[in-house]
Amino acid sequence: MFDTIVVATDGSDSVRRAVSVAVDVAARFDAEVHAVYVVDAGEVESSPDTVRDDLRDALDDQGRDALDRVSDAAHDRDGDLDVTIEVREGRPASEIDAYARSVDADLVAMGTRGRHGENRFLIGSVAERVVRTCPVPVLTVRQLTDEDPRRTTI
Repeated sequence: MFDTIVVATDGSDSVRRAVSVAVDVAARFDAEVHAVYVVDAGEVESSPDTVRDDLRDALDDQGRDALDRVSDAAHDRDGDLDVTIEVREGRPASEIDAYARSVDADLVAMGTRGRHGENRFLIGSVAERVVRTCPVPVLTVRQLTDEDPRRTTI
């Protein structure tokens, strides 16, 4: 059913549960796992010229750390699960969509903070945009509160 699963990560706490769920699905279906991190070009370009290159490098390093955590989670869950990692730069939703298409993904998994009401509309959401525009099915996994007994850590 699932041969290729893309996990979109930004390294935040809200994506940890999504990584865990995606790795579990991949292990059950013996699927390939691809993890993608997108350096937000808008954030980089809106920074002062004097720090732009340093910011890009810092975000790239942050992305590689986030992708390493996905690889570690896959190896902890199932030692045979290899993860292909990719750092891209651009608009996050567009790059996640393009990456999913390029690897012929069967599923994209990503975390969401589960905001409600007007905050969702004021803040916007990469996950929401991917759900609306990506031709590949998207599994959004809501971050759990600290008190929730289902909360996992990786």
